[in-house]
Amino acid sequence: MKTTHGKIHGRTIELDADLGLADGQQVEVHVTPISQTEHWGDGLRRCAGALASEWTEEDDHILEAIRLDRKQETRQEIAR
Repeated sequence: MKTTHGKIHGRTIELDADLGLADGQQVEVHVTPISQTEHWGDGLRRCAGALASEWTEEDDHILEAIRLDRKQETRQEIAR
């Protein structure tokens, strides 16, 4: 079973990807309309608070340590 997206043109569905099936191969089709108002990143925004109830103060400390570590200068100065 494969999932791909496409567009309907009358009785024809134009797929976004090649399914790798032979021309004329019979298939079973399940159609689920995609909301036209969704944009890239909407799914991420919907689930952004999914772990909010499980987030701890320790998680905040870990992320802060990572942020500070990234700001550390790692390049060595060249002596002239």
